[in-house]
Amino acid sequence: QVQLVESGGGLVQAGGSLRLSCAASGRSFSSYAVGWFRQGPGKEREFVAGISGSGRTKYYADSVKGQFTISRDNTKNTVYLEMNSLKPEDTGVYYCAADYFTSAATTDKAEYWGQGTQVTVSS
Repeated sequence: QVQLVESGGGLVQAGGSLRLSCAASGRSFSSYAVGWFRQGPGKEREFVAGISGSGRTKYYADSVKGQFTISRDNTKNTVYLEMNSLKPEDTGVYYCAADYFTSAATTDKAEYWGQGTQVTVSS
């Protein structure tokens, strides 16, 4: 069983940066791949970035490549999403999700989900 808690969201001006954290409870966190997703106003939830359990493999949606960076610190059971050059279209609720299988952690089929953190980018 894995419990996930996101933090770090907030209100930021366009061009600004935020770092989101996804803190996990439970043992063997390094066995789980983690994905970040977001859901903008009136939009479906979409995949943003993912990272393997070891941290060696990372995945990004085309829309955030070069803008967002995912990383993890397994000693702290935490995955981070560094977001730079934020745009109003990056506004939404950001969720992290975990699954034993990377193929699931990067899709809506992930087993464990956090409650989300709101990111609002003003123009």
